[in-house]
Amino acid sequence: MPRVVAEKLAEKWGQPVIVDNRPGAAGNIGADAVYRAEPDGYTLMSSPPPPLVINRLLYPKLSYDASQFVPITVIGAIPNVLLVHPNVGANSVAELIAIARQNPGKLNYASQGGGSTSHLAAELFKSMAGGLEITHIPYKGTAPALTDLLAGQVDMMCDNLGVSLAHVRAGKLKALAVASKQRFPGLPNVPALAETLPGFESIAWFGIVAPPKTSPAIAERVATAVQQALQLAEVRKRLADLSAEPMGLGPGETAAFMRQEVERWGAVIRAAGVKLE
Repeated sequence: MPRVVAEKLAEKWGQPVIVDNRPGAAGNIGADAVYRAEPDGYTLMSSPPPPLVINRLLYPKLSYDASQFVPITVIGAIPNVLLVHPNVGANSVAELIAIARQNPGKLNYASQGGGSTSHLAAELFKSMAGGLEITHIPYKGTAPALTDLLAGQVDMMCDNLGVSLAHVRAGKLKALAVASKQRFPGLPNVPALAETLPGFESIAWFGIVAPPKTSPAIAERVATAVQQALQLAEVRKRLADLSAEPMGLGPGETAAFMRQEVERWGAVIRAAGVKLE
């Protein structure tokens, strides 16, 4: 998602906009690099929720203060989806819950790692379904987790729909429900989890923030350019291909959105007793 937008920013500004991947430590490595960068608008961070709103709730000590980043925008959001391997035998959320209740501790789920949205979404599912006993198997990223799910080494996963949609359509995995508020247009026959567990929502989004003390003028300029890029038909199509819904929030809206996300995931972490292993 950030690369799609970066291409259009480069065209608009007439200079390269380079996407520099800084993986590791649930996004904390990249976040620390941006936190210490000059607040001149030339170094920004585009990130999913963990380093922006979740890690501060899980890690006892971080090398950066996420609340000090200057919010710019949220590019878009992708719903998570509750996936099971065909061997599990469940064809609905209700059937999966029944299997888990009848076999406590026997099912397991993969995640992208401790504290990831896939981890917290599964813990939210366990909690809202009445305290199911399903074992967490953390991986280092989506690829190895999805590989083992496809091979039947793990039973289920709450994954980013953009990554797993092809496997669902190929019949290699079952999508029992999407975790957006409503059904996903690309999978109209797959219910929303909220239809079984009212109020359930788990989306993966990509925000853009700047280093602390970046001026509001810079934040507004970048946000406006991103918003203009998101209006382009080509960009909207490419996001749709990723199962993403464009958002394009302004700096003030982004700040409010991130505060709400901190509160929402904080409630999940406390209710489920999530701790990093």
